[in-house]
Amino acid sequence: MGHHYGGVVSKILLSDGRQVVSETSLSEVIYYDNETEMMQYVSAKTIVRPVKHGSSWFGHNYNMNIYRGCSHGCIYCDSRSDCYCIEGFDEVRAKEDCLNVIENDLKRKRNKGVVGTGAMSDPYNPHEKELELTRGAMILLDKYGFGASITTKSSLIARDIDIFKRIRKHSPMVINVTVTTYDDELCRKIEPNVSVTSERFRAIRQLSDAGIFTGILMMPILPFVNDTLDNMLSIVRKAKECGARFIFPFFGTTTRAGSREWYLRKLGEISPDARNKHVSMYGDAYECPSPNHDELQKAFRAECDELGIIYRMDKIIEEYKTLFKFQSTLSDY
Repeated sequence: MGHHYGGVVSKILLSDGRQVVSETSLSEVIYYDNETEMMQYVSAKTIVRPVKHGSSWFGHNYNMNIYRGCSHGCIYCDSRSDCYCIEGFDEVRAKEDCLNVIENDLKRKRNKGVVGTGAMSDPYNPHEKELELTRGAMILLDKYGFGASITTKSSLIARDIDIFKRIRKHSPMVINVTVTTYDDELCRKIEPNVSVTSERFRAIRQLSDAGIFTGILMMPILPFVNDTLDNMLSIVRKAKECGARFIFPFFGTTTRAGSREWYLRKLGEISPDARNKHVSMYGDAYECPSPNHDELQKAFRAECDELGIIYRMDKIIEEYKTLFKFQSTLSDY
């Protein structure tokens, strides 16, 4: 029988073969069967790190990655690039003793601010459903008076609405749900191991109805795959229907050593023709804008303007931080 102490997570192998993962802050015990892969852990001295020179990306003051690696299997993922040096990228690992590390980090911060998470590894991966490490981190952000900016592809994020509502009372709070493909079947091909698009839109509806400032990262839009006017307009109109406040797009993709080989192999499995066109047009280029970029961008801006959806990053940051100040003022009365 083995334990992982010093933190919040304990791992136990029972005599009947069941594997147990428990959190000391939880009253329940969670059981896994023999075939379930146990979480692996990596050491981390610090997790909440300051953003140098300020951030134009959603106005983050700090970054926080609780997990390492990702099991979503998205064909276009930049985080598997060689420059990030993440071995075994498809295997999700948690930072050891992460909630204690995060709490100590937050205690030492002189300045409050917005903590961003989800840039390198989705904080709502399948393990999060049982481990609740991201939920625990959000509780700590609330406890110590920090804001949050979360990026995810998972509908599991709606589980933590209760904590988000507490955070927004004292700090800016924004949720960024990635949506690249309106069609669920195509979504299953390019993002095979995570919530399909329709499930993400349901989560956006739940978050928006709860008063959480929520929007969409519409990126990447893959050349020769989903870079169509119909796909883009369908996403924008559904976003409006579900209460999304913003959409931030990129009509193209990026590839570099490590991610490029993976992308071209997986793209070839979906559409050999799309792969051949990509190689012919972009070669080893890092930025690969859609050949339909200008047309898509013009139509996108016109549709968003018509529907009242914001899409400029500076305006998104201004809107969600101003909304927090307005809500704070109302709560004083």
